[in-house]
This record gives sequence, C-alpha cells and structure tokens, in this order.
Amino acid sequence: MEPARWMQVKHEAPPPAQHLIAHSPAMRETLALVERCWRTQASVLLSGETGTGKELLARAIHRGSPRKRGPFVPVNCAAFPDALLESELFGHTRGAFTGADRTREGLFAAACGGTLFLDEVGDTSAALQAKLLRALQEREVRPLGSPHPRRVDVRLVAATNRDLLREVEARRFRADLYYRLAVFPIRLHPLRRRREDIAPLARHFLALHGRRESIPGCTLSPEALALLQTHRWPGNVRELENEMLRALALSEAGDEIGPQRLSERVRGIRSALHFAEGGAEETLRETLARIEAWLLLRALERHGGRRTATARALGITREGLYKKLRRHGIGR
Repeated sequence: MEPARWMQVKHEAPPPAQHLIAHSPAMRETLALVERCWRTQASVLLSGETGTGKELLARAIHRGSPRKRGPFVPVNCAAFPDALLESELFGHTRGAFTGADRTREGLFAAACGGTLFLDEVGDTSAALQAKLLRALQEREVRPLGSPHPRRVDVRLVAATNRDLLREVEARRFRADLYYRLAVFPIRLHPLRRRREDIAPLARHFLALHGRRESIPGCTLSPEALALLQTHRWPGNVRELENEMLRALALSEAGDEIGPQRLSERVRGIRSALHFAEGGAEETLRETLARIEAWLLLRALERHGGRRTATARALGITREGLYKKLRRHGIGR
C-alpha cells in the first residue's frame, strides 16, 4: 500500500517532490539531494533512524527518475529468513527446494525497467551480501536451481537504520557491497533535529486521517503544539502519525485538540528531560528551555488555562508568565 504522503516543499519543484513537507533546513537539504539523484541511474543508499520515511523518499526518487514508468518493487530484507530472502530476490525453478512446486521469478526480475528498493539491507547475511554484490556488478541474477543466469535492468535504492560504515569496520558488512550501494548516499535526519517540520506534519496527519476516519476539521491548540515540540520523537514521523491517530480517536469532528488528548509519553516529564538518549546535539540552554516549556504547559493545564492562577502557583508575576509564554510560543 502506498504510504501516507507527509512531505510538502514550498519551493518550486518537479511533480514527484510536490507532496514532500520540508520546512526545516535539514529536510530541504535532503530533498535537494533527491532532486539531484533524479539525473543519474546510480545506486542510492538512504540511511536514517526507523520511522524517518526512507521508503517514502525511495518512492519519490523512483517517481522523479527516467524509470518512473517502470515498477517500484519494495522488499524488507529483515522480514525474511536468509534462504527465503534469496528466493524472493533471485527467484527459483520448480523443484529447487522442498515446496517449490512451480517456477517463480524473483524481485530483481519483477523490477526490470524500474526500481528495486531493499529496505534494511544492513540486516542481510554475508552469504547474501556476496550474491547481491554479484548481481550489481554483472547485472544478472541466477534463480535457485537454475544453471542459467538472467540479465536484469534495475536501479537499486537501499535503506538502512544502521551505520553501515561502522558495520564495514566491524566486518559485519562487505566493504565492496557498501561502496556499490552508496554511490549516491542520502541521510534522513531524525525528527528531533528538524523541529520546524513537526507542526506542519501534525496538521497534515490530522487532516489526512480526519477525512479517512470521518472526523474532519480537527485542529491543535497552541498548548498541544508546544508539547509536540518538546517531545523527542524516538519513533520519528511514524510515531507522530500514530500520536495524531490516537488524538483523533478521542475527538469529535471540528474539535480543538488540547494537551489532555495527547499521550502521557508526550505530556510526561521524560519527554522534556530526554536524558535517556540522543540529547548530545542540544545545548544546555536548549534543554532547559524545553523543560521550562513543559513546566509552563503542565501548570496551565492544572489551572484550567487561568493565567493569573498559574502565575501565582509558579511564584512569578502575571507579566513574567506572559513573557515566558511568548518566548516559548505558547498560547499564540
């Protein structure tokens, strides 16, 4: 099934990039690389954390390339045992193994004239990596049980959530295959490093799933948006999409979604502190600002949004509270 189109660029771009949301500099830089790789038939390696949208980007690469009229064939390498994955990719003849009651072409053959997307390629075994390397070098595959190779014409786009260079150094991934795959490397940054994309993505998911679930017209309150900004999103865009689905399930058509309809993991103090993982790229000032924003939002929630009562409870003046709220973009 085609994944949700959650990206959109503001600058003028060819049709395949018109559905890509990219308000942050990091995502704009990534999309600029995507547009450049449309001009080449070189293999592309997409790297990034789980949930950052690697398959969606692979589809955009295919739609913008000269191969766009050909098939786009995705396969998750981590979803198959090694022997079965070899059969999936290269095909097999009748009787090649127990249960092979008919000849079947592999995904390399199915993708001829188009793009083959190998997701989680870093999870493949050394034996399969050797066969992938040969397929890329020779542009041919040998189905299991067949003595005859078959020519294939595919563009390969691979993706991984691992650091493949480290895997190469640790001898868990073949260096020669890595350099064959990473002719055109593109890295997708985690959502916590492109916060400008959080609000437009959240609104997009509300609109998209609101129509699908017959709960249209829902919006996010400024306080809810500010909380979304304080969360670290370890599951990235996929986690944000699921959060919006949950909020919709608790809402009626046309509702303004406030902090109380967000999950505890988004509203909780761990979201602000984020000591557990990945905070090294933030300065102390940025970390303290996120904690202060969280404290202000929880205090406002406890006092029903009454700012005078909130300021009194926090031990600051009402003017001081307004100043802090403006600084964090809360309540605008």
